Amino acid sequence: MAKKEVDTLFVKSKVRDYIKSKDCNTSGDVIDGDSLNNRIIDILDKAVERAKANGRKTVQEKDL
Repeated sequence: MAKKEVDTLFVKSKVRDYIKSKDCNTSGDVIDGDSLNNRIIDILDKAVERAKANGRKTVQEKDL
């Protein structure tokens, strides 16, 4: 499935800080590439589908 153009859904500095806290470095591909954003979009799309399948318009934690 092709991904729509979507703004970045994560805070780049927070991702970098988290990875650094695990004593690792962050490749620019992780921050500037589409992979992480696409994974987040996939998770959210599945959560939306689950909420709708359960007759709700509100995505809840259990949908994740």
